[in-house]
Amino acid sequence: MATRIQSVNFDATEKLQGFIHKKVAKLEHISDNIESIDVHLKVVKPETAENKEASITLLVPNTRFFASKVCDTFEEAIDLCVDALEKQIKRSKEKR
Repeated sequence: MATRIQSVNFDATEKLQGFIHKKVAKLEHISDNIESIDVHLKVVKPETAENKEASITLLVPNTRFFASKVCDTFEEAIDLCVDALEKQIKRSKEKR
């Protein structure tokens, strides 16, 4: 599985990248046929409180899952995105 992290207008720290890799690895336990994961990080309007936007696109054969959240920290936004993707994957498996 390939994980690509893209940060817009800033450089993501090693600590943040490690956190992201650790969290998205949880998704591998739910679905073993993940082709790639794209993570996009962006700071929206720096003067506001909740200005960290994270979006994750998950590609599996014949399906694409997507989650996007805006929070106070990137870690919180990643957590919420991973939770949303877990629900989407489980729902998709139940339908099959």
